[in-house]
Formats: sequence, structure tokens, C-alpha cells
Amino acid sequence: MKIGIASDHRGVELKQNLIIFLNELGYNVIDFGTNSEESVDYPDFAFKVGEAINNSIDRGILICGTGIGMSIACNKVKGVRCGKVNNAQECMHARNDNNINVVAISNKLDITEASEIVKTFLDTPFSTEERHIRRVSKIDNYNA
Repeated sequence: MKIGIASDHRGVELKQNLIIFLNELGYNVIDFGTNSEESVDYPDFAFKVGEAINNSIDRGILICGTGIGMSIACNKVKGVRCGKVNNAQECMHARNDNNINVVAISNKLDITEASEIVKTFLDTPFSTEERHIRRVSKIDNYNA
């Protein structure tokens, strides 16, 4: 499985630690930046991961100050279902019920919490229950 990961300037340290964690688990990780603590615009990096979901990666991980901005930006990309989560329990439900393909987290999480969320994100399958399939299909097919 190919995993794309990106952060803004506030999430660089956590991103680097998560890349090590993912490599140890045997995942192919693509780093979409940033790699500096110099201020950047988080949407630029959220869009890179979102666009890659449509062609070169299987799942994406985003990190910024709260995770909220990255999630909002990434969800603008067609085909992306990005969920901002605070813990592994929320992540499990977001994968199982909503079939998120990108997860957004806060840089304020420690590496243990972030690793638990990422592992849950990668290990949890999408539900086969008809109600979840129907709901995600409605989201995917909505065009405003």
C-alpha cells in the first residue's frame, strides 16, 4: 500500500516521526512536504495529497496545527473523503462508516497517539453494511 503524507510547518516533526513508523511497518511512503518549519500555506500540501489519492497513492495522512484546515482543503479534491480525527476510536469509525481515504490530525498529538491513529486508519476496513455503502455513495455522487 502506498501512503502519501504531508504537513504544514507546524507538523514537520510529527510527520518525520510518522514516516519512520510507517517505514518500520513496511509501507511505501511518499512525502509531499513541507520539510521546513518556515511558514507555508497548508492548502498547497493538502491539495498535493488529495490529487495523489486519485492517481498514485492508496491513502493519505495530513498534519497541521489542528488538522481542521488540512481536512477542509483536502475535501475540495474530487474523490477524497478526508476525516479530521482526535483519537483511534474516531478514526476507526471514520474508516468503517465513512470510508475515509485521507486522515487529518493535529500536530499537538504525541507520537504514540498519532501512531495509534495511523495504524487504525491503515488497518480498519470499510464496512460491508449496506447503510454505510449507500451513505458513502451518496457523498461520492453529490455534485453541487
